[in-house]
Amino acid sequence: MSGMFVHNLKLGAASLRRNPLLTALMIMSIGFGVAASMVTFSVFRAVSGDPIPQKSARLFTPQIDNRGPQYNRHGEPPDALTYTDAMALMRAHRAARQTLLFMVGLSVMPDNARIMPFKAVGYATHGDFFPMFDVPFLYGRPWGASEDEARAPVVVIGRALNQKLFGGANSVGREITMDDRQYRIVGVIDDWNPVPRFYDMFSNGAFGDAPQIYIPFTYAIAQKIDTYGSNSCGSVGARGDDWDSWLRGECVWVSAWVQLDTPGQVRAYRQFLDGYAEDQRRAGRFAWAPNNRLRDVTAWLDYEHAVPPESRIALSVALGFLVICLVNTIGLLLAKFMRRAPEIGVRRALGAARGDIYRQFLAEAGMVGLAGGLLGVLLTGLGMLGVGLVFEPAVAKLATLDLSLVALTLLVAVLATLLAAFYPTWRAAQVQPAWQLKSN
Repeated sequence: MSGMFVHNLKLGAASLRRNPLLTALMIMSIGFGVAASMVTFSVFRAVSGDPIPQKSARLFTPQIDNRGPQYNRHGEPPDALTYTDAMALMRAHRAARQTLLFMVGLSVMPDNARIMPFKAVGYATHGDFFPMFDVPFLYGRPWGASEDEARAPVVVIGRALNQKLFGGANSVGREITMDDRQYRIVGVIDDWNPVPRFYDMFSNGAFGDAPQIYIPFTYAIAQKIDTYGSNSCGSVGARGDDWDSWLRGECVWVSAWVQLDTPGQVRAYRQFLDGYAEDQRRAGRFAWAPNNRLRDVTAWLDYEHAVPPESRIALSVALGFLVICLVNTIGLLLAKFMRRAPEIGVRRALGAARGDIYRQFLAEAGMVGLAGGLLGVLLTGLGMLGVGLVFEPAVAKLATLDLSLVALTLLVAVLATLLAAFYPTWRAAQVQPAWQLKSN
């Protein structure tokens, strides 16, 4: 069996060498079509995957309608919470793990005089943030509930910041100065930046660089550290004249997440949200029926349209281009195979079965597909350099040519070419040997 396979490969290689121009056209057609598809697929794969598959069905973000139907968008509550509502959920503590967060941007003053001060962007959050989202640590640990309650000036930093400030050494216990405040480092996060950044879709950071710092939410509020992310007051009033009026107001700027491990816990939390909103209505704050949402990670990303529409459009166009290339390949293969009708007739007259013709020509097509795939890998690598011309820079940088994409490119090229070769091969196998022998 293996001997016949090698024999068919030799026959196919000889046939391809007899028509170098036609062979080159087929390889280029497959290569360009596959490369266009793989470049756009690499972007689509990066932005549409599940960022935390092991827990996405157990992590939920609550939404509470504090604006009413006249100000809602399609009947949906705001994408974030007011400080009042966020703190009410935390105090109720109806989930085993829960956290609030908002984006912060603090100016770092390095001890090393050779490093200029710079802005570090990250989050004010609670200690539960880290175990909830399975954040990996390189050194140290997250802060605990006692440090949340004490409003401790501690910080967890990212690996890149640790490398910049301390040369990658274990910096746990050391201090850094940010916005003229001293913070004690309790942990260093390993490389971690889920894409899209599901836990903060509100501040438009879904595809940004990895956060550099994490500080306690309670400490940030006590020190009046303003949000570095989005702040939406809608049509229900201005932000206010001072810090306290902003906290008491109806602007939304805090994201909340809870971990609910069973369907019963999910139902209980939904009931709690409705009960809370009903209490606010009876107190005169809300003048409408409860209108809350509790979405898990997958539903939240779908609601937020996390996948950029241009990635879907580009992928559809690229797949259409691949289909056109395959149709062109079918025509070239059909012309090539049917020109060999006399050869096929002789082989059939000498006892070759139709299956032998299929195996020979599909082996030849497979060689074309493999060559087209190798060209496609090269073109895909070049195409990665131009992704920024189509997508936003934050999205374009996610496109990478890794081993899995190389393997997929080769697989798609070979399978697509074999698929395209079935009709020309079928036509070739139908050649009548008697007619060919008589006509020649």
